[in-house]
Amino acid sequence: MRRAVVSVIGKDQVGIIAKVTTVLAENNVNILDISQTILQDFFTMMMLVDVTNIENLDSLQAKFDGISEEMGLKINIQLEEIFRTMHRI
Repeated sequence: MRRAVVSVIGKDQVGIIAKVTTVLAENNVNILDISQTILQDFFTMMMLVDVTNIENLDSLQAKFDGISEEMGLKINIQLEEIFRTMHRI
């Protein structure tokens, strides 16, 4: 299984989860774990997803970029091993 981390940060508003998960569902990406919280007006969400059937994450990132621009969010997707390496303490 090949896994990736999706992070979403921005001002809380209606439809964030719906739009992000719609992109995942349309691309046959399963959510393995999810955590989200709202801190005052700020929304944060982290998801661990199965991207075994996705050859290149750039196409998903491009779709997330459209949502980011539309909703004023920061959405990133990166392979789990890259995420772990970048955030190692």
